[in-house]
Amino acid sequence: MDDETPRVELTPAAADLLRRLRAEHGPLMFHQSGGCCDGSAPMCFPEGEFRTGASDVLLAELCVDGVEEPVAFWMSRSQYAVWSHTRLIVDVVAGRGSGFSIEAPEGVRFLIRSRVVDV
Repeated sequence: MDDETPRVELTPAAADLLRRLRAEHGPLMFHQSGGCCDGSAPMCFPEGEFRTGASDVLLAELCVDGVEEPVAFWMSRSQYAVWSHTRLIVDVVAGRGSGFSIEAPEGVRFLIRSRVVDV
């Protein structure tokens, strides 16, 4: 993937939900672990509520119109090894996902759509 190709992007629906969640919860972050509990889905947390470390990779700092600070998108290093040749597209669908992600009470969940990209 070249430097011009974003690793992670947002659909308009995901950006709208992030604006609403930001207004209610303050600065936000995503983490995608690849583990249990909807680990293949990105989970959204108030910034700093999920501790990242050496086993995580910062894939993007997503800029959302109307939100002051970027929304960091982290992924576990082991999950990134599997997804490294894809562009991740954060979307929103109806239904409940993980109880750990802050959008769960809204009756929607974040979902990753992906597209293979040339390296």
